Amino acid sequence: MAVDMKGKDLISIHDLSREEVDQILDTTHILKMKQKLGEIYHPLKGKTMGMIFQKSSTRTRVSFEVGMWQLGGYALFLSANDLQLNRGETIADTARNLSRYLDGIMIRTFSHQDVVDLAEYSSVPVINGLTDLLHPCQVLSDLFSIREKKQNLEGLKLAYIGDGNNMAHSLMFGGAKTGMHVVICSPSGFEPDPEVTRLSRLDASKTGATITIQDDPVEAVKTADVIYTDVWTSMGQEEEYEKRLQSFKRYQVNNTLLENATEDVLVMHCLPAHRGEEITNEVIDGPRSIVFDQAENRLHVQKAIMALVM
Repeated sequence: MAVDMKGKDLISIHDLSREEVDQILDTTHILKMKQKLGEIYHPLKGKTMGMIFQKSSTRTRVSFEVGMWQLGGYALFLSANDLQLNRGETIADTARNLSRYLDGIMIRTFSHQDVVDLAEYSSVPVINGLTDLLHPCQVLSDLFSIREKKQNLEGLKLAYIGDGNNMAHSLMFGGAKTGMHVVICSPSGFEPDPEVTRLSRLDASKTGATITIQDDPVEAVKTADVIYTDVWTSMGQEEEYEKRLQSFKRYQVNNTLLENATEDVLVMHCLPAHRGEEITNEVIDGPRSIVFDQAENRLHVQKAIMALVM
């Protein structure tokens, strides 16, 4: 391996070097080929990973649990009700205890600071399975999916249409690290976090990428190689649902919008999709969509991450 990542936390793509991102993507390719060929590969035999879920999930739980099993290890599901966190035990004490039992921890939660604190006090690698700020495992899977289809990442243009949320933030970091131009197209008041924008532009200055924030979806998708969208109302924002429907109605990814893009544009969505809101059935099920390819690649990328850090 070109880069030794053993023991490293994966909290944000911003924390990774370009070489480490490439290492994850290259390892993913190898592990995906092994799995497709039916080859047994157990680098994590005898190891155990704890999976803390304070936010529910379909893809994150199944892909991590199956991936750990395919690597020869054991994944232990820990819901919020299974831990003492809800009864006042600190993140620091939870980290210290779990580190005595486990070889790695994956956490999917609301507060990003919880992941930062968990990693600070844990003596085993911590993987960010999602926070309200970032979703690095999803975006590393997206980068791999784009590279599979387009053969490279550098110089491509990705247009993200929708809320400036955790997906937008991690796509900005992912594009910046790999030399991909990222346009975040959000309505006024829903732009990405300014500090994430600043840091991603700092990363982009080293790779030749550009990070652009704008509000015109038609302009955003012109010359785009990839169009990406996500739900308008994320978990925990349900009380804003009606307001967001009105704010985002111009931002639906539909056939009319795709008429402004190139013929070979890829359409992506991290799922779950609210069909008929941010994306139409015709687009998500259409020939340009690679939505379910990227969902599958969560398994392969997370296997690579676990194999590299554990």
